[in-house]
Parts: sequence; structure tokens; C-alpha cells
Amino acid sequence: MTAKDNRDDMLGRARVKDNAALEAYYEELAGFETGALWTVANDIEPWEPKPKSAPTIWRSRDLRDKVLASLDLVRPEDAGRRVVFLRNPMRKDVSACCGWLFSGIQVMRPGESAPAHNHAASALRFIMEGAGAYTVVDGHRMTLGAKDFVITPNGTWHEHGVLEDGETSMWQDGLDIPLTNALEANFYEVHPDDYQNSNLPMDDSPAAWGTPGLLPAREKWGAFYSPLMKYSWDKSYQGLLDFARVTDGDPYDGVIMRFVNPQTGGDPMATMGAQMQLLREGEHTKAHRHTGNVIYHVAKGKGYSVIGGTRYDWEEKDIFCVPAWTWHEHCNLAEKDDAVLFQFNDFPVMEKLKFYREQAYPENGGHQDVTAQA
Repeated sequence: MTAKDNRDDMLGRARVKDNAALEAYYEELAGFETGALWTVANDIEPWEPKPKSAPTIWRSRDLRDKVLASLDLVRPEDAGRRVVFLRNPMRKDVSACCGWLFSGIQVMRPGESAPAHNHAASALRFIMEGAGAYTVVDGHRMTLGAKDFVITPNGTWHEHGVLEDGETSMWQDGLDIPLTNALEANFYEVHPDDYQNSNLPMDDSPAAWGTPGLLPAREKWGAFYSPLMKYSWDKSYQGLLDFARVTDGDPYDGVIMRFVNPQTGGDPMATMGAQMQLLREGEHTKAHRHTGNVIYHVAKGKGYSVIGGTRYDWEEKDIFCVPAWTWHEHCNLAEKDDAVLFQFNDFPVMEKLKFYREQAYPENGGHQDVTAQA
């Protein structure tokens, strides 16, 4: 008997022993599209979460040329969005990157634009490279630079492009499409005019709402999502550096800060959260696990993470995921420079549903034994 079998053979768990009479009974129930709960109870009510995704890494050195190749194969006007999506080997059925989260890498060349659309799923972007890219979200036009983070909340009209005098640009997309589809709540709509017309000033959102400690005194914002839609890399990184001077950091995540709606202090969008964490020179965090899935993007530096006992080495522009309830820890390999990880997650859903739980690794000084190398 396995440990699980031993634990299930106790009062309070389903431990009915099958016999001929019960088998006949089950067949009768099946004829009425019913079943006996005790035959499935221990599977549908596990002792702890069972992640359905595999820890996976997508390395920039493997994918960058493949993504760029799509430039000559398909037009954004035909593709809707020219994206190479990241597929978890255990979530192929729902095209998910991790858990109920989707991710992909989008690329556009100068002068290209993708038509405006909206959908019920929330979306975000982390800019990987290039210059002159832009997005328009419900009429708010924003320029995009390397390592900027931008949101396109669910239900908002949005479009993307690169200016004629810009550079070929690439960014990571993140959406909760699998979750929205699982809830049978997804909608998609194309803009009746193909593209948005707006007379709002360029970068009005970060100009009005992006100054730390200051909010417009008389501006009204009634939407459920953040009025600050672009979080610039310069301000985010400086914030990490400033915080690092005055904190010992978190033992599991280093110097970590979360992106917020400046009006409420809550998450920028309803279903997905985002955070940025800095690992000091040579820092090796302790391992922990939590409910909720996380997709990481290496914004700066070089290091590795141990996820479920396997070591994943990473460098700038690599993307990797940590499934729910999976042990993980991070290490910055540089002795004279910091490393920075951007992440997006489904924590807002976990927290709203009161499902969020976290646990520290209890053995070996908080560090996992490395049993494999990815």
C-alpha cells in the first residue's frame, strides 16, 4: 500500500470495498447518468492540490529565431495577432502555458499594426526588445519600450503596432483565456472601424497616474481596472533598488514588489496579478509552494530555479513556469550584479475565492535536493 492508500483507509474518507452487488448497482446508476460519490470522492477531493501542469522553461536562444521567422510567413492582419504561443506539455488540450494561464511571444515589424478587438479574457504584455512599439487601450495610446509592463483589461478595446521609424519589436503576452473558457464566459469582438480613433494625448495614462505618491486631484476613474496601464521598467527597477536598500527581503522571493492599481492599492486587473522581484548578488532563496500558478520572465541577470527538485538554468528573456503547489526556489548566479524576475499569476482569483495558501519547505534548511537538470 502507498502512503496515499494508507491515508485514505481511515474514517472520513471513502473506503468502500467493491463487490458484485455494488458493481451491479453502479451500472444501474450509470443508466440514469448518476453515480455513487464514494467511487470518486478521494480523487475529486484530494488531500492537497494536484497540479495539472509541468514545470517548463522556454529559452530565448531556442525560440527567438523561430518567432522572427513568423514575420515572413503571416501578416498580422490575417493572423489577428502574430503570436507563437507557449504550450505546457501537460496542458495541450487547453493551449495553456501553466494552469489556466496562456502565454505567447508576439512580434511586429516597423509600420505594422494589428486591428483593434476586445475579449472577455484579461491580457498583459511584457516588452522583450525593440523600439517604437505602441498600444491603444480604450483610446489611451501608449509607447512601449523594452521591459515595460502594460495591461489590456478584459472588455477593453485594444490594438498594437510599431511606428514606421521604429524597430522590430517583440513582447510576451499573458492572458487568462483558459480560465475564461473553463468558466464558459469568453467573448470576442472586432472593432467596427478596424482601428480606434482617439484624440487623447500620447502616454496620458502614465503621465496622469504613474507618479509615485501622487494622484490627480480632480480626475475621475470609474473602471474596475487600473487607470495606470503602462508600468515603465525604469520606475519599476528603481523601485526595487530603493526597497532593497531598506529591507532584508523575503526569504522565499528576495526583494519582491507587486504592481497595483494606484487608486485602490489592489491588483491592476480582476483575474491576473503581476510582480517584480530582485535577487541580490549571489542570493539563493529558500523553497516554498503556494496555490496559484506563476509564469516568470527573466528581466535581468542569470541564475537558476529549482522547481519540484529539478534545476532550470535561466538568463535574460527566458520564460519559465511554476505550477500550483510545487516547491520552488531561486538563485542569482552573479556575485557582482542583481537579477530581476517579472512574473504574472492567477493570485487575484485564488485570493478572491479564499483559496490562497502557502507553505515553507520544511527540510534541509529550506532547500530542495536537486534530482534532475532541465
